[in-house]
Amino acid sequence: MNRAVFLDRDGTLIEERDYLCRPEDVVLLPGVGKALHRLRAAGFGLFIVSNQSGVGRGYFTMADVERVNARMVAELAADDVRFERIYIAPEAPGTPSAGRKPSPQFLFDARREFGLDLSRCFMVGDKLIDLECGWNAGVQESILVRTGYGAEYEQNAPQAIAAAWVADDLSAAVDRIVAKVE
Repeated sequence: MNRAVFLDRDGTLIEERDYLCRPEDVVLLPGVGKALHRLRAAGFGLFIVSNQSGVGRGYFTMADVERVNARMVAELAADDVRFERIYIAPEAPGTPSAGRKPSPQFLFDARREFGLDLSRCFMVGDKLIDLECGWNAGVQESILVRTGYGAEYEQNAPQAIAAAWVADDLSAAVDRIVAKVE
């Protein structure tokens, strides 16, 4: 594996809920399991890169984040989906952080640990910071999904996202990714 797709969590894979900290509140977005399965079948490693500032703000703990992630992973297992690694930046905005998006640090860490060629990788998310994370790392393409906050960014910040591909949802983003590598 030398190519991968880096994914934001909230608003990209699961429904956006302010400061999600309860596993029972995890709701996969439609088609996510099948879309991720297609990426794995096409030879992509899957990584999650997520800012979880609720930890740094004191709203919940890293243990809460891990329980939410475990619930999401368990639900995706039904589609034979697994992630190579889930990277979490728990710091609040304005707090020093090596990994908080738009920093590309977690993508660089994955490159080193998994032998990835970032120029053959993709970043998918619903916020400008997700796109910037991918661009800062030199990925092949950053893709904005209209789920979560994506449609709002598309409407309110078209210049900022002009270099990104915009897709309705993760399934449409996967169509784009798979088509580019076939």
